[in-house]
Amino acid sequence: MADFTSSGWSLYIMVATALGLALCLWLTITLSRRHPPGEQVGTTGHTWDETLEELNNPLPRWWIYLFYLTIAFAVVYLALYPGFGANKGSFGWSQVSQYETEVARANAAVEPLFARYLKQEVAQVAADPQARAMGERLYLTYCVQCHGSDARGSKGFPNLADNDWLHGGDGATLIKTITEGRNGMMPPMAAAVGSAAEVENLANYVLSLSNSAHDAVKAELGKPKFGVCAACHGSQGAGNPALGAPNLTDKVWLYGGSLATVTESINKGRNNQMPAFGELLGPGKVQVLAAYVWSLSNGTTTPPPR
Repeated sequence: MADFTSSGWSLYIMVATALGLALCLWLTITLSRRHPPGEQVGTTGHTWDETLEELNNPLPRWWIYLFYLTIAFAVVYLALYPGFGANKGSFGWSQVSQYETEVARANAAVEPLFARYLKQEVAQVAADPQARAMGERLYLTYCVQCHGSDARGSKGFPNLADNDWLHGGDGATLIKTITEGRNGMMPPMAAAVGSAAEVENLANYVLSLSNSAHDAVKAELGKPKFGVCAACHGSQGAGNPALGAPNLTDKVWLYGGSLATVTESINKGRNNQMPAFGELLGPGKVQVLAAYVWSLSNGTTTPPPR
């Protein structure tokens, strides 16, 4: 409905609704008219078995009254609730306000349960079996779609069950990540590197940093070009958690560690985003969820089964 912002649409809906109700009222009045006494009732024109005909009698009174009742109900409803164009109704009800009311009621009910964990460090919360169980339920509700039911991620989605972290895996960083989200972006570097051959040489050098399969000769030729990468990944390729720049000296690859994938990353760049959950979950749930995620890579618990 985002495209229907013109006031003309509201007028169109109001006119269509009013005409529809008027038509229903006219039709009901027409069908409720009785024939004068003694007047022969006509037929509908339908005939069965040669002589069996259907008389065109008016609708029963109780049926007519039901139609009047539904029309009156529609008028009252449209006066009290939104539906008649842009009119919000005298009650001022909306789906958004109802949702916010229900969320506030639910949060008020569970707030004491989560509030006590806010006074504890993430490691302490992770050691609490009840907190871990709640954290697991939160993970399976909000995180499993991207990071997988076993928390080991997939292409483009980080593995949460190991100790390789782009921004850091301590409790405070995890809380910040869940609360505010992350936007990881590597710009396309093909223009800065040079020709396709030079990009391939650089990709081989990047693979050599982790002792992955590479062409040693091309890697040596690509080493000088690594200067365009060092600003983020460091001169030794060990990464920079402050920027979320990956460590290129290990064998942990978010998109894959083949020559073709690394070349594609250099040519086209990468752009990944994790949404912020702080407003949705609130501080207490974020604390419990962060503790559960922290426990996955610190041996406190095992990832949920596939």
